[in-house]
Amino acid sequence: MEGPYVDLIKTQFQKKVLLSGPLTPEPQSGVLEQKWADWLGQHPPKSVIFCSFGSETFLNKDQIKELATGLELTGLPFFLVLNFPTGVNGQAELEQALPKGFMEAIEGRGVIQTGWVQQQLILAHQSVGCYVCHSGFSSVIEALMNDCQLVLLPFKGDQFLNSNLMAGDLKAAVEVTRREEDGFFTKEDIRDAVKTVMVEVDDEPGMSIRENHNKWKQFLLNSEIQAKFISDLVQEMKVMA
Repeated sequence: MEGPYVDLIKTQFQKKVLLSGPLTPEPQSGVLEQKWADWLGQHPPKSVIFCSFGSETFLNKDQIKELATGLELTGLPFFLVLNFPTGVNGQAELEQALPKGFMEAIEGRGVIQTGWVQQQLILAHQSVGCYVCHSGFSSVIEALMNDCQLVLLPFKGDQFLNSNLMAGDLKAAVEVTRREEDGFFTKEDIRDAVKTVMVEVDDEPGMSIRENHNKWKQFLLNSEIQAKFISDLVQEMKVMA
C-alpha cells in the first residue's frame, strides 16, 4: 500500500526497511448493544453514515456545528460519535454547538452519541455504508475490511499522511475539502464528500473510488498475502542475523 514511501525511505537513509504488514485486526467478538442494533436495523443496507474521531481528537463548537449539519444535509441516516476532553460536559457542549431544534429535526434519522461505542461492531453492521473519520490508520483499515466507504477529515499528526495515502495515492477514499488558509470546513464540504461515495456512485470520481476501495479490501482480506508479510519479515531478519 505504501510502496513509494518505503522506497523513498530506503533511498534517503540507505538502509534496509523491514515490513510487517499491513496486518489486519481480528474481528471483534461480542454482540452489538441492543439499542444500537435496533436503530441500525431500521435502515436499509449500506445506507447509514457512521462518524467517529476516536478518543483523542476533539472538535470545537464551530466544527461540531458544520459536521452535524453537513451530515444532516446528505439526506442519509447517520450515527455521529463525539468525544470531549476530561472534565468537559459533553451534553452542554453539544447544546451550545448545535442549531436550536436540531436534535428534534433529526429524530429517527440521526443519532449523536458521546462516549465510547462498539466501533468495530457498528462498522460491521449491514446497514452501515460510510465511515467519516480522522484518518487514524486502524480506523481506515477497519473501514476497508468492513466495506464502508471512507470520508476522511484529518486533524493532526499522521492523520494527514494517512489521508493523503488513501485519498491521494490509492484513490480509495475522499478527503473533505477545506479552506486553504485555516483548514476550516463547511457543512457543504461534508455533504459533498459523503455524496461522492454514497450518492453519486455512477459518476466520477465516486465510481473509481469505490472500485479502488474494493480492490484494497480484497487485498487486506487475503490471508495468503497476510501470511507472506510475516514470512518475509522473518526471512529478512534471519539474513541479517
